[in-house]
Amino acid sequence: MAQTFPTKPVTIVVPFAAGGPTDVVARVIGEAMGRNLGQTVIIDNTTGAAGTIGVRKVVRAAPDGYTLSVGHLGTHVVNGAIYDKVGYNLVTDLEAIVMLPSNPMLVVSKNGLDTKDLKSFVAHVKANQDKLSVGTAGVGSASHIGGLAFQAATGTKLQFIPYRGTGPAMQDLIAGQIDAMIDQTSNAGPQVKAGKIRGYAVTAKVRSPATPDVPTVDEAGLPGMYVTIWHGLWAPKGTPAAVVARLNAAAQAALEDPAVKAKLADLGLDSPAPDQRSVEAMKAFHKAEADKWWPIIKAAGVKVE
Repeated sequence: MAQTFPTKPVTIVVPFAAGGPTDVVARVIGEAMGRNLGQTVIIDNTTGAAGTIGVRKVVRAAPDGYTLSVGHLGTHVVNGAIYDKVGYNLVTDLEAIVMLPSNPMLVVSKNGLDTKDLKSFVAHVKANQDKLSVGTAGVGSASHIGGLAFQAATGTKLQFIPYRGTGPAMQDLIAGQIDAMIDQTSNAGPQVKAGKIRGYAVTAKVRSPATPDVPTVDEAGLPGMYVTIWHGLWAPKGTPAAVVARLNAAAQAALEDPAVKAKLADLGLDSPAPDQRSVEAMKAFHKAEADKWWPIIKAAGVKVE
């Protein structure tokens, strides 16, 4: 099988709605992987429960390399500590394929708020905690993790509004139906540049090339509030090693494609270094992240409400 793989289209299951940051990563990488594999890569948006439904779909799929899971820190690490009955183990029930691009978050709001910078936004949040609505893709999602980091840094309590992905949440933010988000640069950056929403800070030590006019949290008044969301690709447990290696090679080729590099940079996404792209490196990194975050999340008592 490994010698002939693939002989039909490969499906990447995105656990969020179309248009969000994870969906964008999957489509950009998937299209280029398809060219390398000689087969179409289909994107399947299976949403719900902060990504757990889409991940479960892949865990239960045939381990033949034709159904893959894309996700990030939230879906493939944090959810393991938040959801008690997902029916799978994120570390042991999936085969790591490759590390995919990462990006920091942006603290953003609708244009209608009477706030001009991060300090005035934080003051507004503190004065309106009981009624300020903040969009997320659900408990444990990247946008929720960003919101938790913001709460911890500001001593506030946000009113989280869950969506099936930050794609639809962003549409409501642009329309003024919700007040704010702490969202990935790849999703929020283009809207900030287009003037559709207001950007206050990027959650990294350096400014994002995608939004060079938006200051870092250090510059804007919340020093040290760093949150970077990494992405990865997995297959069901038991997928043959040769098939995993073929998928890894296709993904690595995609990350080296000049057109893909340009598109990712435009979105403010950082590609992993070559030594981080092997199957072994991704497997070790995934386990290390679970070992790091699970005790933190459980100690914080974050649960599905």
